[in-house]
Amino acid sequence: MHSSDARILRGAAIPSGLAGLAAVAAGLALAGGKGALGAAIGAVVVIAFFSISVVAVSYASKISPQMMFTAAVFSYITKIFVMFALIIAFDGVSAWNHKAFAWSVIALTLVWVAAEIRASTKAKILYYDPEPAAGQATGTASGTPSGAPSGSDTSDSSPEPSAESPAQAGTAAADRGR
Repeated sequence: MHSSDARILRGAAIPSGLAGLAAVAAGLALAGGKGALGAAIGAVVVIAFFSISVVAVSYASKISPQMMFTAAVFSYITKIFVMFALIIAFDGVSAWNHKAFAWSVIALTLVWVAAEIRASTKAKILYYDPEPAAGQATGTASGTPSGAPSGSDTSDSSPEPSAESPAQAGTAAADRGR
């Protein structure tokens, strides 16, 4: 997991955990032990489900940027099916208060999303390659010099000679003269 993803996960999980403790206390005060149990189960479900998404997308980003979207979609679909299975499996169970569960899931989802947005906006994530350290190569495999935003056109900004054949050099010089 990237360090920025871990910071975002912590930045969302800690406030959600604290809100979960508040939900358990509110459930206990409003509906007794069953309310506290319902709120606690709701808190565990929300924190686990959202954490799984962050970890899946972070792992997929190590494979390729295209896999991030796929991981996000499949983790979302999997969570929907798991939630349906939980609802079916626990239909009619009276061990906890269902209203406390539902309200804690809604409240903790809002807290998680707000905290994750805040953590993401506070994270200093680079969107370009930083300058190389002394002694490292000055270019990347794609030909974009380090430090330049990816996708930028740096073909005319470099006065350094290139390793072209004499025929290519003559054609390039003729093109520049036009």
